[in-house]
Parts: sequence; structure tokens; C-alpha cells
Amino acid sequence: MRLVLVGGGHAHLIVLEALAKRREATLDVTLVTPSRWQYYSGMLPGWIMGRYGDDDCRVDLRPLATQAGVHLILDQVTAMNADRNLLCLGDGRHLEYDLLSLDTGSETNIEWLASLSDRLLTVKPVEQFCERWRRAFKQLAGRERSRLVVVGGGAAGAELSVAVKTALSAADGECSVTLVTGNSGLLSGHNSMVRRRMQSALEMSGITILHERAAGVEDGVLLPGGELVEADFVIAATGARPSAFLAQSRLGLSDNGFVAVDSFHKSVSHRNVFAAGDVSARLDDATTRSGVHAVRAGPILAHNLIAAAKDRSLRPYRLRRRSLYLLVSGPDKAILSWGGLGAAGRWVWRWKDWIDRNFIKRFRQG
Repeated sequence: MRLVLVGGGHAHLIVLEALAKRREATLDVTLVTPSRWQYYSGMLPGWIMGRYGDDDCRVDLRPLATQAGVHLILDQVTAMNADRNLLCLGDGRHLEYDLLSLDTGSETNIEWLASLSDRLLTVKPVEQFCERWRRAFKQLAGRERSRLVVVGGGAAGAELSVAVKTALSAADGECSVTLVTGNSGLLSGHNSMVRRRMQSALEMSGITILHERAAGVEDGVLLPGGELVEADFVIAATGARPSAFLAQSRLGLSDNGFVAVDSFHKSVSHRNVFAAGDVSARLDDATTRSGVHAVRAGPILAHNLIAAAKDRSLRPYRLRRRSLYLLVSGPDKAILSWGGLGAAGRWVWRWKDWIDRNFIKRFRQG
């Protein structure tokens, strides 16, 4: 049976790990992903601040695929016909499958910011952001004054604001960083204690917070009242949008265009298609788009793919009502958020650092 994995996301790392531990002779497995590297987004703020090098926060998919007996194709899926079990790749090749799993993540929604053109840095895909940030930082570090705007009031926007402010301040230049949260405000999905702690951390770092929407213009972002916030670069951490190929894929999709799945992370429209991570949307429950869920769903996805190939029973992924978040709030500082609880300090950073490094180490060692 031909199993095709599309994307090297967190859940598929765990699928590769499971296949490496136990080869399935009946499965001919192919992984299609644009890059050999899978970056761990949770370590991105630390990377920007210089706490991590490239190899500290990314996994090389090649040895993982080799250990799992998986054929690796470095390309992108540009089109899909789920009714015909067919994928079209960027180089024009067609790839057929009997069983398919999607873990391609999502793209950054830049609907209001597209006119910024070269000044716009989108958080996703993470590898592309890293490449563009390197170039932007070289330009900004040599200036007497630099101006940066981060758009997005979620965890990514808050953490990146702190990270870029720290990095630019360390470059001995004067810099201004403005965080535009949108109408929903700062960390709207977290409790009031966590929101207050993060706002205090941002203000102590000298970051300006604007609870308004922003539209991209040639010189920066424009606020609803007509005020222009000038920027050398704008970082978009503005939420997720689905990959373009899904729209014509014939798959059943959620209202916002992601792959609609059930509790087994199986497509609601095609029984031989599974999806996990940001590319998917659970119709039986509302979940935030977070790597936490992708990692937790990974073992269930691995089991279900092998079970589906053998026509055996599937296991549901039972969502937890509370998830642990460790949010970067400064150099070697972080905030803990868990349901109605919150805490902050260097010990939270050390805990986060230990978790993140061990996640990378787990897949580097195979």
C-alpha cells in the first residue's frame, strides 16, 4: 500500500519515529516536503535573541526518513484531486497514493498587509522567515535608528516583539518596536494574570502596544484613525490561512478552508485521507492552532495510519481542555500559562529551554 506523507510538521516527525521503530512491510511510504529541515517554531524567539544557533532548533528530515525506510521528495504539493488519489508536485510530477496524511502547517494571513511588499516578513513558513530576518537584521543593525512593527496580538506577536527588540538593542543602535495587537487585544486566549504579566514585560522592554487594527502601506502601517506608524520592516504574526492547493482538492473543508477532520484526524469526506496540525480543523471541537496539539496528536496519527492500512480500529485523539504554554517575555525570561494559572521568571525560561532542546534532541538521535 502506498502511503504518502505531505509536510514535515511536528505530527509527521512522530509518524517517522514510529515507522523507524517498527517497519511495516506492507507500506511503501513517501514523504513530500519542500525542505530537508523542519524548524521548531517554539524556539524562534530564542534564535532571534541569539540563544540558539540554526542546528539547535531544527531537525534534519533526511536521516529520519532513512531510518524509517521512507522515500524523501523535496518538493511542494501544488494541486490535489482527492477523488482520484492524486497529487501534483511543483516540478510537474504526479504522485498517486492509497493512503494520505497531511501535516503541511499553514500560511500567514497577510490580507491587510500585502501592499508592504519587501518590507513584510511573514512568520510562516518559519525557514523562510529565518532567511529574511537574517537579511533584515544586517540592514537594521548598521543604522543609528531602526523602526520595526509587529502585527498580531497572539503569543507569536508578543514573543517576537520581545525577541526583535532584544536583538536590535544588543546591536548598539537605537530601535523602536511597536506591537499592533488588533481589536482583540493582547493574548486574548489567555487568562488576565498572564496578559498583565506579558503587557508589563513588553512595556519594560520599551515596546509600544497599540490595540488597533493596521493596514499595510508603502512606509509602514496605517491605523484606523489615519495615523501612520512608519517601519523599516513589518513582521506579520496575524493568524493562519490554508495552503492554496486545498481549495480545489475535493476534500471536505471547514468554513475557513482547512481540512475538516473527525476525532481520529481522518477527513470527513475521504476515508483514506488524514490530517493533523495547522492544516486541519476538528469539526467536533474548537481548538487553537498550536504546535502543542500537533505533537500530542502525533502518536494517535501514527497508530491510525498503520491501522487504516491494515483495516484495523482507529483511536480518537481526545483534546485536553487546558494546554501548557511557556511564552518568552525577555532575555532568559518566560511566562507560564495553563488555564487560569500563570507564573513568570527565569525558572520558566529554563524549563522551556529544557523542553525545547529535548524535543529537538529526540529526533536528532532517532
